[in-house]
Amino acid sequence: MADKKYENLIYGIRAVIETIQSGRDLEKVFIQKGLKGDLVKELNLLMHEREIPHSSVPVEKINRFTRKNHQGVVAFVSPVQYHNIEHVLPQIFEDRKTPLILVLDRVTDVRNFGAIARTAECMGVDAILIPTKNSAQINADAIKTSAGALNFIPVCRESNFKAAVQFLKDSGLQLVASTEKAESFFQDIDMIVPTAIIMGSEDEGISPVLLDLVDIKAKIPITGSIESLNVSAAAAMVIYEANRQRFI
Repeated sequence: MADKKYENLIYGIRAVIETIQSGRDLEKVFIQKGLKGDLVKELNLLMHEREIPHSSVPVEKINRFTRKNHQGVVAFVSPVQYHNIEHVLPQIFEDRKTPLILVLDRVTDVRNFGAIARTAECMGVDAILIPTKNSAQINADAIKTSAGALNFIPVCRESNFKAAVQFLKDSGLQLVASTEKAESFFQDIDMIVPTAIIMGSEDEGISPVLLDLVDIKAKIPITGSIESLNVSAAAAMVIYEANRQRFI
């Protein structure tokens, strides 16, 4: 069942279970704290098997989504289909392309995410890799900000984010971290080779566990008084530099 107040909202334990079983991707499931029963056990098992983001919350929060008979469970259906990076990357190589993957670590602002996706799709990025947790929700605002790009570029959502990034490295991609603490500039590194560019959140940057995996740390030259850029603007500049090297 859907509620017109929130786009892509479904509610009710059985409705959420059936949506998962249908193969549709869910952005997130909210379950009332303390909720028990056989159907709840079935739902929890499905969410674990399908690696679906979920939270246990007070009933008051669920009531803010809908006052209808939600039975303590609401969920948001994703407007896009998520992909698996282990399926996407081999296809890129099979298509005889030199992979350019954008990894977004803890980028949680919906509009930043949409703007990044728009740039990435326009500039030929092959896929975007995001974590299941601590990532922007792909909703109507994200789709609108991306100008529809999220309907075209593969988005790979992975629960074991470190393992997914390690997979890129093991597959022959160089991991390049965008960080202000780097000594090298992006124009001084070779991005003609298979590359994964890692961008972090504006407030926390790239998580240490990913920084330990990277091959190169690089930064954007900044000459003004303000020493940082919005993450979507920074991503656009880095992706442009990769394209400049590849096509000029």
